[in-house]
Order: sequence, then C-alpha cells, then structure tokens
Amino acid sequence: MSEYERSRTMPALPEKVFDQAADVDQLEDWLPNALHVHAEVPPAVTVHDDLAERDMSALLKARPEQMRIEWGTRDEGSYAGWLQVAGIGSGTSEVTVHLSFFDDRHDPGESSVHEALDSSLRRLEEQVRLRAENTPG
Repeated sequence: MSEYERSRTMPALPEKVFDQAADVDQLEDWLPNALHVHAEVPPAVTVHDDLAERDMSALLKARPEQMRIEWGTRDEGSYAGWLQVAGIGSGTSEVTVHLSFFDDRHDPGESSVHEALDSSLRRLEEQVRLRAENTPG
C-alpha cells in the first residue's frame, strides 16, 4: 500500500474552494488531464483513465458540512482518496489531497503522483480564481 499527500494554500474562502472542487461537472478542469469523470446516480461515477485506456467504477461523495470530498474505486478497491478544505483566516484556505493505492499495480510512483497532485492543486486554485473574477459583486 502506498499513500501520498499534498497541500496548497489558496487565497479564497473555504466555501468557494470547496464549491469549485466538488462541482462534478467541472472536475476535469482541475483533475489530472488523463482522468475524466462521468456522473451516474450519486454517489456513483465512472472514471476514464486515458493512460490505462480503461473505465473504472468509482464512488464520489461530497460532504459540504465537513468541506470534504471522498472517492475510491467501487469494484476493485485499488485506490481511494480525499480532499479537505480548511479555512486558515484572512480569506485564505488550505486544501489537502490524500491518495491511497491499495494495489501496487495501480500506483504510478511517488514522483508521478506528487507531480499530478501539485498540478491538480495549481489548476484548482486557477479555477477558483477564474470563478471569483467572473462572479458579479
């Protein structure tokens, strides 16, 4: 089993960050480029992985009261993860993403995972910024 975690501070209120992160229709705007999420009957989703050239049945649960999103594979039990948003004052937030690979065959390795997590957090921050700029008021 392998576990990875990355965090990033974002200049936005935690509610704004969580709303962007939890928007199923906009997940592809910040997830790694090779992953595509298709919503089914909640909490079921299908994740298409371009690199592995396959679809995986997964679960995706947003917990707004905790500002947390949890996910994992349904049938295989090969990986799971979560994203947690926490307010740290002065209109800023810290976002932490954690991944657990239960099957080493699905673990792309530390360097690849850290790069993907860092890139995803940068892209999420950009999406939050863009949404704030396009929100009236």
